[in-house]
Amino acid sequence: MISLVLTLRRLLSAIYRIGKEPLFRTLLLTLAFIVLSGTLFYYQIEGWAFFDAFYFAFVSLIPTGVDTGLVPSGNLSRSFTMIYLAVGVGVMVMVLMRLAYAVVKLERPEQLDVKAGNLKSTPKQKTK
Repeated sequence: MISLVLTLRRLLSAIYRIGKEPLFRTLLLTLAFIVLSGTLFYYQIEGWAFFDAFYFAFVSLIPTGVDTGLVPSGNLSRSFTMIYLAVGVGVMVMVLMRLAYAVVKLERPEQLDVKAGNLKSTPKQKTK
């Protein structure tokens, strides 16, 4: 239980720190618009319940193999889903990468330098 609390604390601290960066905020806002567009599309075109449409739109972008039990049925929906996933997964992965860099930088700020998406290791300075 203690490790869960410590991990959540590290994650929330990283989110707070990275939330100040304009790039992360832009990526998060872009991701929100992508998920909203997917939700509204599946709600309108497929006739799914709003929460089911949101669930499918969000879970589809997470890089895991979650089976939602929802499948787009029409050709228009399948075409939209292909484009939606191609764009949305890229943005989701960028958000997750920036968050991961923030967590790593928070743990070892003196050893890591995160600039423009590059993770560079700098040698430790010896102390006397």
